[in-house]
Amino acid sequence: MRTAIVWFRNDLRVHDHPALMAAIAAADRIVPLFIFNQALLTGKHASANRNRFLVECLQDLQSSLQKIGGDLLIRSGEPKEVLSKLIEETGASELHYSIDYTPYARKRDREVARAVENDGLEIVAHPGRLIADSFEGVLTGGGKVYKVFTPFWRTWAKLKRRQVLPAPAKLTVPQNMPGDSLEIVTEHISQADLSPNVLKGGETAGRERLEQFMKTGINNYAQMHDSLTPDGTSRLSPYLHFGCVSPREIEDMLRTMTGDSAARFHRQLAWRDFYNYVLLHYPDNATQEFQERFRGMEWSYDETALKAWQRGKTGYPIIDAAMRQLNAEGWMHNRARLIVGSFLTKDLLLDWRLGETHFMRMLLDGDEANNNGNWQWIASVGVDPAPVFRRLYNPMTQQKRYDEDGSYVRYYVPELSKVPDKYLAEPWTMPPDVQQEVGCVIGKDYPEPIVDHAAARIDTLERFRVAGRP
Repeated sequence: MRTAIVWFRNDLRVHDHPALMAAIAAADRIVPLFIFNQALLTGKHASANRNRFLVECLQDLQSSLQKIGGDLLIRSGEPKEVLSKLIEETGASELHYSIDYTPYARKRDREVARAVENDGLEIVAHPGRLIADSFEGVLTGGGKVYKVFTPFWRTWAKLKRRQVLPAPAKLTVPQNMPGDSLEIVTEHISQADLSPNVLKGGETAGRERLEQFMKTGINNYAQMHDSLTPDGTSRLSPYLHFGCVSPREIEDMLRTMTGDSAARFHRQLAWRDFYNYVLLHYPDNATQEFQERFRGMEWSYDETALKAWQRGKTGYPIIDAAMRQLNAEGWMHNRARLIVGSFLTKDLLLDWRLGETHFMRMLLDGDEANNNGNWQWIASVGVDPAPVFRRLYNPMTQQKRYDEDGSYVRYYVPELSKVPDKYLAEPWTMPPDVQQEVGCVIGKDYPEPIVDHAAARIDTLERFRVAGRP
């Protein structure tokens, strides 16, 4: 009887799962496996929010597998050791998993391959995390790696696509396989770091959200995706990160639609592939600036300013609203991410890595490739470069443009709820009598700005000019 292991990682679904379907086609018995190791639980990118979301994803996946006669085996330890032992227990002849391009994942997979090379095991890596099956041959006309999104996107759009797969109808698994409890994760979830108002994890919740977005939200995406109020985004990013929904399946849905909204959303999915492509070819981006000329950049370090930014107490309403949304929901609107990223790196002049680290700790969708790529993009040190001033955002202007009626700021910063519209983006300009009247005295009920934007802008442009000189 032929046995295959399906190693689930960040592909926690049964719909459109190439690794799972290939294993079912090749073997009589399937061992669906998830491995908890210390890197996941307490490593560099550990997150209480994501670990809780992960538990819900695994519970949902286990339920889905049980409905078709299977189950999910959960084990803890180093993957190479867990898999070696499981091969011995089951006599498995194949290992199937979805390809991951992060430096950590590639190193882990090489270690696993070396550890089981004498076990007669066939290892098969499959697409499934991204839309593209592979980045092989995705190069410029001159044979170089793309460093700018738009030409990458044009080539990416022409790549051959695999067929979207159905969920399996039946699964046969070995009986009486001892596994670990999900309690090993809950023990590592710090209650102090949990956001109170988060989305529910799992493929079931993800597909429900996807279905609703495709029915209603996608129609106005082109016009509303940058709007903070109402929120015109899909909020599918956590489900994409954990693989609860398939980006390839979403692309197929979009191709049945016409209009600018479907095209724009498709382009956003392409950015996920682009940042994975970049990290694949430039793994050092995980720790340093892509642009060499800025690796000696002189960043400031101000613990007080960093804490004010993290807690949403900078005195700039749009910044504070966005950071409080992150703290409350483990998620932040994409436009807001750009605004707070610009503020951290170009108003406070703090190292982009501080922002990257904080986001990875708090975000449900914290993804190394995408988070790193976006932080380097807004800090003007990464791929897809543009003049620094183009990504140096004025927080007051951004608020007026993307939160026109002020409801986003008023919701997340309730102490500003009665501030008149004309003062909401710059509450420190309120006359003292108005401050008293609306119950928001600046410096008492709401902080004064911790930095002068105009002065910081001048300083930032000069620092980038000096750092970028030949």
